[in-house]
Amino acid sequence: MFGNLAEMAKLMSRAKDIQSNLKKFKEEMPDMEFSASSAGNLVRVTVSGDFRVKEITISEEALKDREALSEELVCAVNAALAAAKATAQEKMNEVTGGLGVDLPGMF
Repeated sequence: MFGNLAEMAKLMSRAKDIQSNLKKFKEEMPDMEFSASSAGNLVRVTVSGDFRVKEITISEEALKDREALSEELVCAVNAALAAAKATAQEKMNEVTGGLGVDLPGMF
């Protein structure tokens, strides 16, 4: 019986650590930045860790073809968001020790 109590105390301590680390993670993630460029570097997009577009840089060359520019923008935005999401998931796994815990509203 006492062995189970020791395991329970250990689990509770780990849960408190995870909770503390999750709070820190949620505070740090919005300050992180992720950038990606389209093929040919015609468009570069930077997003924050809370998945907001912060900056879009468009080359003069890209402005010549409106249809291609649209495709380049979509590509660059999606790549930057994918990088942010992958990093968030990686950090989440680090914080939770791979327990598969998910933060509601993060992804």
